[in-house]
Formats: sequence, structure tokens, C-alpha cells
Amino acid sequence: MDDHTTDQTRKPRADAVRNRERVLEAAKAVFNAGGPEASLEAVAKRAGVGIGTLYRHFPTREDLFEAVYRREVEQLSELAEQLKNGDPVDALRRWLHSGVEFVATKKGMVAALALAVQSGSELHAFSFERLTKAIGSLLDRAAAAGAMRADISPEDLLRAFFGMCYMHDQPGWQSSVLRMLDVFVDGLRVQPVVKAKVRAAAKPAKPAAKRKR
Repeated sequence: MDDHTTDQTRKPRADAVRNRERVLEAAKAVFNAGGPEASLEAVAKRAGVGIGTLYRHFPTREDLFEAVYRREVEQLSELAEQLKNGDPVDALRRWLHSGVEFVATKKGMVAALALAVQSGSELHAFSFERLTKAIGSLLDRAAAAGAMRADISPEDLLRAFFGMCYMHDQPGWQSSVLRMLDVFVDGLRVQPVVKAKVRAAAKPAKPAAKRKR
């Protein structure tokens, strides 16, 4: 077997790669919507591929769910890097807003992921490490700029974020969570009046002027 044949064997064909991405993107949309439509047949139909093509890429439902989950985590990690050049508070806000879409997708396949994402699993460790690093980089940048409190950890922020997402389970919950996140992020800002008080406290007191006799 020559090198050209070996390369063709090892590398997936371009159309296969495109089909896989189409399936993942379609699965994200279908699982995000949730409900009775969250089936593999609905995913294949939305992706414009046959059910056989879907199963060639993802032999089991769990394989597809895990691939979508990992892809969402990777995209959130990449988004944190892309947002590093803008306003630090706005960057954190935008990342958290994108995280709501991630949670919506996860909710649509929560039953299938229940075992895979249980505490201590490899997938849980993978997602926790990536998401903590991503949100930590944005939080550190905002704190270093003096725009946000420095006494909150990435883990605290993630717990608060997921708490907001999972305490809402009614239709339209995303809108409520987005409003709450805006209030939450604004509450973490270092307010100008606080900074002014800090500067005033740092200045040495002026000696009292001597009264003329």
C-alpha cells in the first residue's frame, strides 16, 4: 500500500466530515428545543442525511449526545478566547449568555447524559476543567481591569450560573435566566462610587489650617 492510499485510509473524506458537522449542528438545535421531537430521526431529517448516515457516525444515542456535549464545551472554551479583546465585563456577560444555550441543549438530552456526566466521570472532569478555565480567564481579566470584584472564584460563578439555569424549568426559561444574569453581572461590577471612596481613603489627611490671630 503506497503513502497516498494510506492517507486516504486514515483521513475521513471531506463529505463525511461535513456530514458529521451537519449532524452535530442539527442535533444541537433539536435537543435545544427538547420535547417529543428530540429523536434521532428528527436530527437526521434536520441535517438532511439518512438515518443510516447518522448511525455510521454515531452508532448509539449516547455517542451522539456525548459528541454534541463535547462540541458545545469546546465552542464555549473557544468563545472565551475570542472575547478577550473587548470590554471585559461585556465579554463575561456575552459568554454567560452563550452558556444558557449550552444548558438548553444539555437539558434536551439530560436523561441520556445522566450516567456519562455523573460526578467523577471523565466527561464531567473534561467539561468542568474547560468551563472553569474559560470563565476564569474572563473573570480575571475583568478584575485586573478594576471593573469587577476580585473576591469571586470561577467555581463560585459557575455554580451560580448553573443554579440559575436549573431552577427554571418552564417554557421560556431562557429569557428569565438572561435577565437574571444581567442583574447578577451588574452586581459584580466595581461601582464608581466605591472606587472613589477607596481613592479618598488612600489619600493622606491634610493638616488643619492654622487660625490667624
